[in-house]
Amino acid sequence: MSDTVIRVENVSKKYTLGEIGSNYLSKDIGRLIDNFYKRLKKEESETSELWALKNINFTVEQGEILGLIGSNGAGKSTLLKILSRVTAPSSGVLKLKGRVSSLLEVGTGFHGELTGRENIYLNGAILGMRKHEIRKRFDDIVDFSGVDKFIDTPVKRYSSGMYVRLAFAVGAYLESDILIIDEVLAVGDAEFQQKCLGRMKDLSSGQGRTVLFVSHNMQAVASLCTRAIWMDHGTVKKVGDPRNLINSYLADKKQMKLKQEWSREDAPGNEYIRVLSVELKPAVASDYDLIDVTTPFTVEFSFENLSGADSINVDLLLFTLSGECIFDIYSKPVQLNSTLIKGACQIPGNFLNNGTFYFSLYFGKDVTQELFFLDNCIQFEVEDKRDVSTGFNKWMGYIRPDFPLVLSEQE
Repeated sequence: MSDTVIRVENVSKKYTLGEIGSNYLSKDIGRLIDNFYKRLKKEESETSELWALKNINFTVEQGEILGLIGSNGAGKSTLLKILSRVTAPSSGVLKLKGRVSSLLEVGTGFHGELTGRENIYLNGAILGMRKHEIRKRFDDIVDFSGVDKFIDTPVKRYSSGMYVRLAFAVGAYLESDILIIDEVLAVGDAEFQQKCLGRMKDLSSGQGRTVLFVSHNMQAVASLCTRAIWMDHGTVKKVGDPRNLINSYLADKKQMKLKQEWSREDAPGNEYIRVLSVELKPAVASDYDLIDVTTPFTVEFSFENLSGADSINVDLLLFTLSGECIFDIYSKPVQLNSTLIKGACQIPGNFLNNGTFYFSLYFGKDVTQELFFLDNCIQFEVEDKRDVSTGFNKWMGYIRPDFPLVLSEQE
């Protein structure tokens, strides 16, 4: 297609692991010869191969903002380096149409002894801009960065925030057809992140430029990107709508259980209590049971009371992953004739902050005697839910209640 600006066909990248570069040519040559003969004899050599990318195929159209998601080591950064011509693929065909600019590491090319003004020209040249282009965009770059008062100060005296703002501003105003960006939103405050996202949207929708964007911030990818690629162990696992793809990715990577069931023989417990099931049920219509900060959910459990106690009470305790207790909700003691007992507790939405939490269950008798404690029986993750206008910095605290805070003029 004429609008296709990136075409990747069967691209692979192989790295050789092992001891290299001994600083002695004779030793390096000797090691290569030894490994060669070991391969001939089908013996294991001192080196091993790592395929960072394996048969990658996709196309990108003009004006798209393509997001790359995946765990660390999935091959995202390697792919961007190949697209940026930093490294070459081991095999496959790569076709790019137009001028390519990359922000793989924000601030690369800045010299601490040079002023902000001098570094704009230096960094712009490194990233492919001509001098008249830099001069044309200079005021826009300085205005975007917000460091105009310090533009003639050596950048070694800049704070880290000022440094990355200026570096991104240079990259954001390149006259390029394809902009490749790797995790720039991992730095900077909420205002800076919002400006970055807004600028990337302007480049795509307003100027028809193509953007490749890698981030671990799923909300940023969902809000910004028109399409996404999920990479896993050097391969393209799935391509599609960003929100659907993110749901699948988060559900796949979560190493946590929202439901546990046991038979009476295998049930955790003791001679007094046997826990038969624990389940967290989100109140969402989703195939992946994802929970965000607005999602209500219910915790349900069942157990067998073997204690013979007339009065049983249960505490439901919520902890952060680091062990801080968020709350301890307890039931009133009840007298039940059956030995099989179930319980449930509803947790409203707009209560927990995003993060990872777990539930524990405490079983007591007459509110005075502990019968059994089941620790960390359900572990779950609460996802953030925000858009570009609110930024993506972590909200303070473990809870995020939606209480009204009203401002008005004083009479």
